[in-house]
Amino acid sequence: MSIRGRLFRRPGSLGFAAIADLKIALVASETAPFAKTGGLADVVASLARTLHRQGHDVRVFLPLYGELRGDGPVFTPVEGLQDLRLDFPGRSVVYGVSTSPLPNSEREDGTALEVEFIDCPEFFDRPGYYTSDPDEHLRWATLCRATLDAIGRSAWPVDVVHCNDWHTGLLPLYLETAHRHVEALAGARTLLTIHNMSFQGTFGADVVHDLGLTEVRGMLHQDHLAEGRLSMLETGILYASWLSTVSETYAAEIQEAELGMGLEPLLKARSDPLVGIVNGIDVDEWGSENDVLIPERFSAADLGGKARCRAALLDRFDMAPVADAEAGGPMVVGIVSRLTAQKGFELLPEILPRYLEQGRIRLVVLGSGEDRYERYFQSLRDAHPDAVGVYLGFHDELAHWIEAGADLFLMPSRFEPCGLNQMFSLGYGTVPLVRRAGGLADTVDPWDALTGSGTGFVFHEFDPSALGATFDHALRVWEDRDAWTMLMCNGMQRDFSWERQSARYVDLYRQMVVT
Repeated sequence: MSIRGRLFRRPGSLGFAAIADLKIALVASETAPFAKTGGLADVVASLARTLHRQGHDVRVFLPLYGELRGDGPVFTPVEGLQDLRLDFPGRSVVYGVSTSPLPNSEREDGTALEVEFIDCPEFFDRPGYYTSDPDEHLRWATLCRATLDAIGRSAWPVDVVHCNDWHTGLLPLYLETAHRHVEALAGARTLLTIHNMSFQGTFGADVVHDLGLTEVRGMLHQDHLAEGRLSMLETGILYASWLSTVSETYAAEIQEAELGMGLEPLLKARSDPLVGIVNGIDVDEWGSENDVLIPERFSAADLGGKARCRAALLDRFDMAPVADAEAGGPMVVGIVSRLTAQKGFELLPEILPRYLEQGRIRLVVLGSGEDRYERYFQSLRDAHPDAVGVYLGFHDELAHWIEAGADLFLMPSRFEPCGLNQMFSLGYGTVPLVRRAGGLADTVDPWDALTGSGTGFVFHEFDPSALGATFDHALRVWEDRDAWTMLMCNGMQRDFSWERQSARYVDLYRQMVVT
């Protein structure tokens, strides 16, 4: 199908600084700490918090899930935004808007960012955040429509509506059709950030009627409708003013068949307004100098606390202490991850056992996921109880201990849109070993002994032999204490703070406003 014609210009030396502050709405299905199943929640919260502190007028729109009611956050109903009705064909729903401050978002003047919750009990007072209910499509359509309706009713002249993942994919189309006449939305631009192409929000084509899109059916992807399906992510890609994803490499990867998940032709066609921006991390929470959860803080100037964090980590798993490399001690390898096929763990059975049998590594694993990977790591622990520690589940403090106490952090991902743990690791002098994929390629520079540059170890082919060769290289460098110390310090000097990464979003928002 042909894509609707639209002119996109990348401005040159325009007076972006004249736009002192921006009015930005962030819309998402999750925002930490209110609702979280993965990294999306952290990204939305951290970006919003940083933008707010920089002086921008930011509002976050999030469903008011039933589990948030009760003894949790205090919600304040917004006057004039109560008992509002949204009409869908054959069904009407009532919603209101309530606010609650985002924790740790205060500016210097004490003003906190208020999160705006879409309160629609009919759709959001259900177990969990996501369902397989027959009306799941209407739940996310309600988030999109209610957000636009609330902005319009509050007469807030928003500059940019920043949508996140497929749950918000219908919003750009609703804005272009039913809401563009609303004064507060007349100049609004939309940005759709794709956090993971694997999730596209695909429903049967019969939902077009339910969603109130029958009259604009011709604006949808006709070939896919003919095949009997509608993708909310695809619709967002079609009609968002700009597109972004969470690393430059991933932005290129999703335009190819392997990771485009069937949408690569559309993404190629819209490649001009598609940019990659690596996620930031909260350096007040993650980093050796500020982390309040680790046994001892340390810095690049004084690495003594690193050894004590390593010892504490091994003791926590009832493993004997190890000496440093210069004394012939084994390397402590850490894994903190969802245990899924995406993370590349199928490469490990040909690699890890030989290093464990040789006594060259200790392994500590934290995570949960597919049974086959949980069983694999348990079998490693059973075979090497003195050298392998495994915790199946989520444990925030332990994640910090592993980041601080490990020597090497292993991320052999098949694909990785951005990744956060490799950036966390760098801040603790924990050297990442990663596959060159997505955000891993953009955040980890291969070690070069000749120049003393680089922050980690990188392999290319998704193959056990490639991983094994890189692991061997890492162990050789580990035995050179001066080289390893330089490698650690290189990583600890990298800046992946949200203060730095948010500047790229602000530049993009300003480009959108003046385009």
